[in-house]
Amino acid sequence: MRYHQYLLPLVLAASPVLAGVQELWWNVTYVQNANPDGLYPRRVIGVNGTWPPPPINVDTTDSLLLHVSNGLDVPTSVHHHGMFFNSTSWMDGAVGVGQCGIPPGQTFDYVVPVDTSGQRGTYWAHSHAAGQYVDGLRTPLVLHPANETYTYDEEYTILISDWYHQEHTTLMKKFVNIANPGGAEPIPDSGLIYFAQNGSYLPPKAGTSPSPVTAAVGFNENATLPFVPGKTYRLRIVNMSGFVGFYFWIDGHSMSIIEADGVDTQEYPVDQISISAAQRYSILVTARNDTSSDWAIHANMDTTMLDTIPDNLQYNISSSVSYASGNSITSGTIGEYAMTSDTALVPVDVIPQYEPATTTLSLAFEFDTMNDGTNHALINGITYNYPLVPTVLSALTLGENATVAQAYGPTTFVLNHLDVIELVIMNGDTGKHPFHLHGHSYQVVGRATDYTSDDPALNPPVVEGQANPMRRDTVTIVGGGSVTLRFVADNPGVWFFHCHVEWHLEVGLAITFVEAPIEAQQRSIGQVPSSLAEQCAALDLPSSGNAVGLASTTDLNGLPLGPWQQKLGWLTKGILAMFGCVLSAVVGMMSVMWYSLIGGAISEEEMEFEARIRIDEKAKKGKLFGLIKPKQK
Repeated sequence: MRYHQYLLPLVLAASPVLAGVQELWWNVTYVQNANPDGLYPRRVIGVNGTWPPPPINVDTTDSLLLHVSNGLDVPTSVHHHGMFFNSTSWMDGAVGVGQCGIPPGQTFDYVVPVDTSGQRGTYWAHSHAAGQYVDGLRTPLVLHPANETYTYDEEYTILISDWYHQEHTTLMKKFVNIANPGGAEPIPDSGLIYFAQNGSYLPPKAGTSPSPVTAAVGFNENATLPFVPGKTYRLRIVNMSGFVGFYFWIDGHSMSIIEADGVDTQEYPVDQISISAAQRYSILVTARNDTSSDWAIHANMDTTMLDTIPDNLQYNISSSVSYASGNSITSGTIGEYAMTSDTALVPVDVIPQYEPATTTLSLAFEFDTMNDGTNHALINGITYNYPLVPTVLSALTLGENATVAQAYGPTTFVLNHLDVIELVIMNGDTGKHPFHLHGHSYQVVGRATDYTSDDPALNPPVVEGQANPMRRDTVTIVGGGSVTLRFVADNPGVWFFHCHVEWHLEVGLAITFVEAPIEAQQRSIGQVPSSLAEQCAALDLPSSGNAVGLASTTDLNGLPLGPWQQKLGWLTKGILAMFGCVLSAVVGMMSVMWYSLIGGAISEEEMEFEARIRIDEKAKKGKLFGLIKPKQK
C-alpha cells in the first residue's frame, strides 16, 4: 500500500495498529444476483465482494482512513455525507468538484478528520460518481462521542431506501430522452428497510429463506428489531434513497426526535417522521412491558413524488419490532401524513442566529424541456454541467485569479472568508426537493409555503435575532415554497450544493461554492496528495487552471454547457406560420360561404379533405410556435 506524505506521521506512530485512526480497506466491486427485495436478482455495486457495503462506526476521538480500490470498469468515488473535511475539500469525494474520480484498477485514500471536526451523530457514506449509490454503493456512518447527550440502553441503525431493478445507466438513458420531455423520474420497483448494530447488519428472522447473495442480512418483512421490555433504544434512521422520501413510524410505541443530520436536539415527541433522501434522524423509543405481540415498523413512500404509481409497486414497506418467538405482528395505519417541522427542533448546543448576513444569494430553480427536447433542471436559468478540471483543483492552482468566479463557469459562486452567507432557495417546481450542502451545516432561519405570495402567513419574513435556530445539512423544500438558510464561510475549499434526488442532480440541479480560495491555497501547502492530479491524467482530464485547464479567467473554450431553455414567442417563422394559418382559415370560411350562397352541397369526400387540412395546419402551428410549455416536474 502506497502512503502519501500526509499519512507518514500516522504510519510511523503505528505499532502495530494506527493509534487514533479507524482504518478500512474497500475494494469496490460488482456483485451479481443481489435480490434484497426478493423480487428480482440484479447486479449491484458492493465492497469486498459483498453487498450491502459494511457499516462504518468511528469514535469521535479518531480519524477515519478509508482506502478505496476501484474494481469496477468505470471511475468511482466515496463521499462521507455531512462531514466537514475542514480545509481539505479534495477528500470530499464529489467527482468533478473534489476529484476526477478513482480510475479502474487504482486506489485513493480518503482521510476523514473526525477527531478535529467536532462532529458526532448519524451520517452515511456513498459514491458521488454517476449515480453509483443508486446501484448500491452506500452505507451508514455513525460517529460515537465518549459521552452522549441522552442515556439509552442500546442502539440500532435503520436503513431505508428506494430500490430499482434496472441499473442507473439504463434508467438514465430513458430519463434524459426526447421521449420523456416532461422529465418523469424513474419509478422505484420497491423499497428496502434493514438494520445495523455495532458495525454489522442484523440477520434475517428465523425461519425465513432470503436470497442467497444477501442471506446474511434481513430485509423488509424478513427483518426485525429485537426489543427487551423496559429498555430504551436509540434508533438512527437514514434515508439512502436515490429519489423518494418516506414516512416512518412504529405501531404501539412512542417516539421522540433527539438528533437531525448530526445535530443533537432537545427531545421532540412525534407520531411519525417524514424523511427525505439523504436526511437522518435519531429517535428514542422505550420498549413495551407487554410482550404478547410484535409490532409493525412502517416506512411508506411519499407517493406524491411519483408521476405514476404502477399497480405492482409495493410502496408501503414494513418490518417489525419483536418481543417473543412466535408472536403475531400488530399493524396499524396512520390518519394522514405530515411533514416533520425541522424549524420546531431546538439544538442542544446553542448557536444564536448568524447575523447580519453579509452576502445574500437568491436561487430560484425549476425544470423545463430544453432546446434538445430533454428535460433539465435550472437554477437561476442555468443547468449545471461538470467542469473538465475538478473545481477544487482550479481553486488551488489559479493563484490570485482563484477569486474570479468566471474562471469556474456559470454555476459557481465565490464566497469571502468568514462572510455570513444567506441562501434563499425558491422551488418553482411542484414537487419536494432535499438540498444538501457539502462542508457545512446551515441554520434553517425561514420557510415559506408560497414564495410568490404577499400573504405573510404563506411567505413570512425572516425573523432576526433567533436564539437558536435548527441546524442541519439536508433540507426539504416543498413545491412552490422556499427556505432561507444561513452559514458562515469558515471552511476554505470548494463545496457542492445540490438536490439529493439523484435524478435531479444528474440533470443539473446544483451549484458550487468556492469558499475563501486564497486561504484554501495557503492551507493546502504540503497537504494535497499527488494522486489527485495523477488520477486525472489517467482519465485524460486536466488537473490545473480554470474549468477547462487553461491559465485564464475568460477563455473557457470547450467547457460543457447547455442544453438551453427554448426561445418562446413570436419569431419570424411563427409570424409567417400564423399568417399562413389565418389565410387558410379565411379561404376555408369563404369556401363554406360560397357553397351556402349558391346552395351547393359538400360531399363527404370534400368534408374529409377540409378536416384533414385543419388537422395538418393545427399540427404545424403547434410545432412552429412552441408556445405550449410541457408539464413541469
